[in-house]
Amino acid sequence: MLPKLEPALLTQAATFIATASTDDGGFHPPSIWEFFPDAVLFDGTWFALTRINLIQILASVVLIVVFLIGTRRMRIVPGRFQSVVEMGLDFVRVNIAHDLLGRKDGDRFLPILTTFFFLILFMNITGIIPGLNIAGTSVIAMPLLLALVAYVMFIYAGIRKSPGNFFKNSLMPPGVPWPLYIIIIPLEFLSTFIIRPVTLTLRLLMNMIVGHLMLVLFFAATQFFIFSLGGFWSLLGVGTLAFGFAFTLFEILVAFLQAYVFTILTAVYIQLAVAEEH
Repeated sequence: MLPKLEPALLTQAATFIATASTDDGGFHPPSIWEFFPDAVLFDGTWFALTRINLIQILASVVLIVVFLIGTRRMRIVPGRFQSVVEMGLDFVRVNIAHDLLGRKDGDRFLPILTTFFFLILFMNITGIIPGLNIAGTSVIAMPLLLALVAYVMFIYAGIRKSPGNFFKNSLMPPGVPWPLYIIIIPLEFLSTFIIRPVTLTLRLLMNMIVGHLMLVLFFAATQFFIFSLGGFWSLLGVGTLAFGFAFTLFEILVAFLQAYVFTILTAVYIQLAVAEEH
C-alpha cells in the first residue's frame, strides 16, 4: 500500500503548493498588509477611519461604559460587577502604583497608570474576539501615542521633583571620574531619552502583530486543510485547529501581560525620575 500512497500524497502536496499562490479558494497566508486596511469611513479626508480605527474606538467606548456602570452606584457591600471593577482597580493601585512608587506618588500617578493598563488590555483583547480579530494596538499609532505620554510623564515627574537637577542626575551618575562623562553622557541620553520610548512602543506593537499573524495562520490553514483539500489533510486541519485554540488562550495571557508590562515599566521610569539620585 505504501508505494501507492506516496504518489497520492505527493499529488496532494503539489496541489497544496499550487493552490496557495492563487486567489480562488486556495490557502491565503497572513500578510503584513492586514495592518494597513483601506478606509471604511470618510475616505480621502483627514478623518479617514479604517477597520482598525473603528476597533480602537469600540474598545475605548466599551472601556468607558464598563467603568461608568461599575462605579456609578458604589455600595458598601458590592455586587458582582462592582467587585470585578474594584478588583481591577485595586490590582493596579496595590501591585503597580503603591508597590513601586509608594502611597503618595502612587496616588498621584494612579490615574494615568490605571488608564494605561485598562486601555491597553481592552485594545489587546480585541485580537481574539470573533468579528474583530485584530488588536487595536497592532498598528504603531496607539503604542507610540501611549509611549509618548509615558515619556512626557517621566520627564514631568523628574522636573517636578528636581527642577534644577533632573537632567544632570539623569545624564551624569555620581561617583564617575569626570573624563568618563564624555562617553557616559551620550550613552545615558540615548538610553534614557531615546531607547525607553522606542522599546515601550516596539514591545507592545510586535507582540500584537505576531499574535495576530499566528492566529490567522493557524485558522487559515485549518480552513484550507479541511474544506479545500479534505481527505487525509483533514487530520492536519484538526491539528492546526487545536494549535489555533491553544494559541488563542495564550493570546489572552499575552494581552494581559503586555498591559501589565507597559504599565509597570512606566511606573518604574516615573520612580527613577522622582528618586533623589538615579
